[in-house]
Amino acid sequence: MKIEGTHNVNARRARVYQSLVDPEVLARCIPGCERLEKTGDDSYSVTIRTGVGSIKGVFTGSVKLADLRPPEHYRIVVEGKGSPGFLKGAGDFGLEENGDATVINYSGEVQVGGTIAGVGQRMIQASAKMMAAQFFTALEAEAKTVEGEAPPTHGFFRTALRWFSGWLRRMLGK
Repeated sequence: MKIEGTHNVNARRARVYQSLVDPEVLARCIPGCERLEKTGDDSYSVTIRTGVGSIKGVFTGSVKLADLRPPEHYRIVVEGKGSPGFLKGAGDFGLEENGDATVINYSGEVQVGGTIAGVGQRMIQASAKMMAAQFFTALEAEAKTVEGEAPPTHGFFRTALRWFSGWLRRMLGK
């Protein structure tokens, strides 16, 4: 299954890239992430609690960052398994400057199997888009944080509120 899209982040490209490769920031931004620990150069073990529809569970696996070209590009390779099934995927992130903002173009391939694959591709894609929106909304809050300042608090309702207020600003042209 292919996943692709574009997301605008109201922060400088260098800061957004720095946030995207920082494991502490990633752990706070990835929806359902319970653990992200370094295992080697640009390699991590991860535990994520997530699901699609009524099928939920805990996935454990690995994350590898590759093809690092700061501040414009990197590739992420993910593998995980849990009681609801397994997932394998890779994606590319391209960052473009747009004034004081950053445009993130992402594309990737994901394979899922097991019980979770039984819910259907449309439902999996809808969940993936929702999780991507949550991730990028949390990432923007992190990238806007001033160095030395406490990181922002995330959670479903705070992230949803940030997304809605950003959407409203875009609709009103502010």
